[in-house]
Amino acid sequence: MNKEILDALSELEKEKGISRDIVLEAIKTALETGYKKNFGKATNFNIDIDEENGEYKLFQDKKVVEKIEDHNQEISLDDAKEIDSKYELGDIVKFEIKPKKDFGRIAAQTARQVILQKIREAERESIFSEFYGRESDILTGVVQRENRGNVYVDLGKVEGIINANEQIPGEVYHQGDRIKTVITEVKNSSKGPSIMLSRAHPNLIKRLFELEVPEIHDGIIEIHSIAREAGSRTKIAVFSNDTNVEPIGSCVGNKGTRVNNIIDEICQEKIDIIIYDKDPEVFIANSLGPAKIIKVTADVNEKSSVAVVPDNQLSLAIGKEGQNVRLAAKLTGWKIDIISESQEKEKENNTLEEL
Repeated sequence: MNKEILDALSELEKEKGISRDIVLEAIKTALETGYKKNFGKATNFNIDIDEENGEYKLFQDKKVVEKIEDHNQEISLDDAKEIDSKYELGDIVKFEIKPKKDFGRIAAQTARQVILQKIREAERESIFSEFYGRESDILTGVVQRENRGNVYVDLGKVEGIINANEQIPGEVYHQGDRIKTVITEVKNSSKGPSIMLSRAHPNLIKRLFELEVPEIHDGIIEIHSIAREAGSRTKIAVFSNDTNVEPIGSCVGNKGTRVNNIIDEICQEKIDIIIYDKDPEVFIANSLGPAKIIKVTADVNEKSSVAVVPDNQLSLAIGKEGQNVRLAAKLTGWKIDIISESQEKEKENNTLEEL
């Protein structure tokens, strides 16, 4: 090792924030291990590095004993006192030894390897710190490749991964495509930070509306809840904190420009914008749109409800394969049963007959 390596350590500390002392200690440990492995079976070697000029010295420690059993590890009390009369039994005597000629090359190689390793570790930690705690943040990245169902996205300093179950069903990803995603998880492993992304998470819809609708970004309009079946349909419930600002119109935008920009980003997925209401019966009725609702009866204790719709609106309220009512239930957090107007009348008549 030499002065150039020490200068490099100083630059490393400034640029990467890696402590010079930590790297020096790592180099010393690596050199000691290397010497023990390659040049001697004894384990009592240690290295001192001069932090001013980069020179190193190799020492062997020997314990002062009354009777020597291992000459590599021990020294007699009489021999120790010839070196210094202050030595007593149990003390450690340090002997400087001249390493073999190959050790200088090994020292330089080891120093460089440790420095490179510390640089990699620092960069990994920097990336992890940058992304950790940012779950649900929206990111724009470039599709790099697809492998075993996973899509790898270039985020600049690191690649993000979209697992198969976090992709929009039916969406095709091409290398070079720019896509928006949300972070779902940030993990740190021996291979470095792992940034898990999603195109299917409801938070993507939330973040896209925040980007497209200034009133949401500014807090004038708030998103109460979102229910999503990615690739097919989303319901989003909003309300306005300003009576002069109409929430649905603001979210849709002039000639539908705002909501259409979001729809284009998520492969033409349908979006229903619903008005949130503190009255659960009103909110449930709104959530079942576009179906017309005659009335809703809600049981607060059971958090269940029954919605009555015109006969010709029953299939619309339920939706294809039950999707409309299923999303409405997710959006409101209520169990929703739907019956037609004629079914309600029949139920009422049966009740009267029983009486």
